[in-house]
Amino acid sequence: MVAGEASGDLHGGNLASEITARAPGCDIFGIAGERMRTAGVRALVNAEDIAGFGVTELSLTIRRTLSAMRLLRATLRRDRPDLAILIDYAEFNMMLARYARRIGIPVLYYIVPQVWAWRRGRIAKLIQRADRLAVVFPFEAQVYAAAGQRVTFVGHPLLDLARPGADRETTLRRHGFASSDKILALLPGSRRSEIQHLLRPFCEAARILNRTRGLVPCILRAPTLTEADLRTAAGGTLDGIRILDGDSYNIVSASELALVASGTATLETALLGCPMVIAYKVSGLTYSIARMLVKGVRFFGMPNILAGRRVVPELIQQEVIAENLVSAAEPMLLEPCRRETIAALKNLRSQLGLPGAAGRVAEIALGMIS
Repeated sequence: MVAGEASGDLHGGNLASEITARAPGCDIFGIAGERMRTAGVRALVNAEDIAGFGVTELSLTIRRTLSAMRLLRATLRRDRPDLAILIDYAEFNMMLARYARRIGIPVLYYIVPQVWAWRRGRIAKLIQRADRLAVVFPFEAQVYAAAGQRVTFVGHPLLDLARPGADRETTLRRHGFASSDKILALLPGSRRSEIQHLLRPFCEAARILNRTRGLVPCILRAPTLTEADLRTAAGGTLDGIRILDGDSYNIVSASELALVASGTATLETALLGCPMVIAYKVSGLTYSIARMLVKGVRFFGMPNILAGRRVVPELIQQEVIAENLVSAAEPMLLEPCRRETIAALKNLRSQLGLPGAAGRVAEIALGMIS
């Protein structure tokens, strides 16, 4: 099982738990983050050591990533596992899928790369390299229709996860907030490269919204980052902005508003019904390449892609400055924009299938090796 990023690790951990619940003797190993390791996945490589994003950012981890690829190829040849389960992590897992298929190892791809948005020519390659495709968005089943019965829409795994476990008052009290506080959640990403681009403007915008709208800002730290990472990216000071660990779903659910890095967190925030501003910023080189590759997609944020319209604001590259974040956020603090935004976000849940995705994927996996 291979997941190279925080979101993949989350879903991989749940999938591993579902597999071992059904087949306790399974030996699951590969590239694993904290959640997968906790679920019993034997880590040949820690996901935290190879996570990267974009062309420039990947250069920082390229040696470790290549070493991980060599290790996994050698392991596939030597140990001949019954199944390779690949979770997102597009470039790495696409190459690993090709190698596994070449030497006769069955491949189950769970949470397929978003090649429908970029490099659509790779759809045929992915169909060729994977024995089974477990997709999490309903439109992906049509995208991969050429795979026939080998593609299954399993529903989105976040339906089981992105729910508050406590009411607003309990959450605020647990974290030392007053019941009257209006929380501004900052979700600047799970990678160092993301927070380097986004955290400083997020913090600047948060201080403005604190002064003008009375919002109380807090950063929700991803487990792949340290407090030192956050302080470095913010320029050394986070005065007036708290860092919170864990309990992110309850905190987002209790928040008035969120500033969110484009990615999985935008869908989690949408499912929790919290208005947000989505921000996307990478290196200039990465963005230039992305503009050439991305075709036929009007939006960057998944809530807007699913809705087919701009439900929440998106800021891209040079637009991501404090003043623009504030201007985009302020209408969602007022009626009727706030009420309409929350209703549109909650409506997205019905488009994502039924809960229980990890269990359905576990059944597919075990069926492939029975």
